[in-house]
Amino acid sequence: MLTKLLLLEDDRLFGESIQDFLEEEGFEVTLCPNGQEAMDATFEAQFDLYLLDINVPLIDGLSLLSELRRANDQTPAIYLTSHHDISTLTKAFKYGADDYLKKPFDTNELLVRIHALMRRSGGKNHRHCLGELCLDTQHKCVVLGNREIVLSPKEYQLMALLIHNAGEIVTKEMMMDELWSASETTSEGAIRVYINRLKQEIGNERIVNVRGLGYRLVS
Repeated sequence: MLTKLLLLEDDRLFGESIQDFLEEEGFEVTLCPNGQEAMDATFEAQFDLYLLDINVPLIDGLSLLSELRRANDQTPAIYLTSHHDISTLTKAFKYGADDYLKKPFDTNELLVRIHALMRRSGGKNHRHCLGELCLDTQHKCVVLGNREIVLSPKEYQLMALLIHNAGEIVTKEMMMDELWSASETTSEGAIRVYINRLKQEIGNERIVNVRGLGYRLVS
């Protein structure tokens, strides 16, 4: 599976040249010309690394990463910036950056930094998203848009099961096996209580009852 990168860069020619270089190196790159498109892209797909410019339209790179971190998105991020002042760079790290590279830079140095950061992070993204609904397996929480949903441990386990099997029927037997040990007593009524609680939080239309079988999370 290709490593997926999100590149936020409003300079079209520069952005396309970086995109071409990284794709030639085997990465899958989504290029966004402004912060709003980048924010939308993070809700629509799961990325392994963010490459962010700072001075971009609509939502600047600092605010974008700050919002993502508040939503428990811990995807590694590198700033590609023309800023050299210490105050801006301090903000970049305060808002959740893992590294930065000052423009102009050598593309081979960018490649080295990407590989180094991916090694440190294990190359894993702990966030699994279906649109605005995201499961953060690192922090054991569920986020809808920019709002963290407060769930009990069993509600979280059930939500994780539904997200990992999005679009498919999750049977009641699967839910019982996931939520309760063999020594614990459970019932279909308990499952309905948890399902209704999740529907209240994420919307009734997102979880469909498949009569006699179980439930399906609409992807």
